[in-house]
Amino acid sequence: MHLLLVEDDIELGTETQRALAARGFTSVWVRLANDAEKQFKASDATAFDCVLLDLGLPDIDGMALLQAWRSKGLRAPLIVLTARDALDSRVTGLNSGADDYIIKPVAAEELVSRIYAVTRRAAGQTQTQWIVGALQIDQSRRETRLDGQTVSLSPREFDILVELAKRAGQVVTKHHLARAMAPLGEPLQFNTLEFHVHNLRRKLGSVHIETLRGIGYALQS
Repeated sequence: MHLLLVEDDIELGTETQRALAARGFTSVWVRLANDAEKQFKASDATAFDCVLLDLGLPDIDGMALLQAWRSKGLRAPLIVLTARDALDSRVTGLNSGADDYIIKPVAAEELVSRIYAVTRRAAGQTQTQWIVGALQIDQSRRETRLDGQTVSLSPREFDILVELAKRAGQVVTKHHLARAMAPLGEPLQFNTLEFHVHNLRRKLGSVHIETLRGIGYALQS
């Protein structure tokens, strides 16, 4: 899972990014609202699975940034991560489109649970395990079950399956998958991606992963 962390405090930003990396997340950390804006302008709008947004930014107030993003139609799950604990600030944040509002400091375990919760809701899932037809996908444990039986997937196969499951029934482009598999480096080569999808099909058997030639794939629910 790839995150955008918007936090101006160097010590807190460093600690948060380190804690996320230790739990398997990749992230881009910026300290200014303007730099956060550039991240979305320079990349696919779906490049980030979740945004962690501080409100006390030095150039633009984080609340104004949140409102501007939502007014532009930015739909990425967003968690406000701030020291502002006043009731009116919490209400304004949630009413402005934040999916969650967390008061600092927060334990890494709780932050990770909140990230999983908002991304599940954004994908229309309400349980800790994602359910797509006969598939059960547990992101925190990185486990996959088909009709109740564990399916052994490689780390790359699991990550591709999660990307498809997030948009079950919709086409996920090869470009998006290639970038999602290596958000901080060179995108995955298409022939490598096709190899992993072939293995997924073989291991999942009855689960239908549709190919739209030259475009991408769709996991049918």
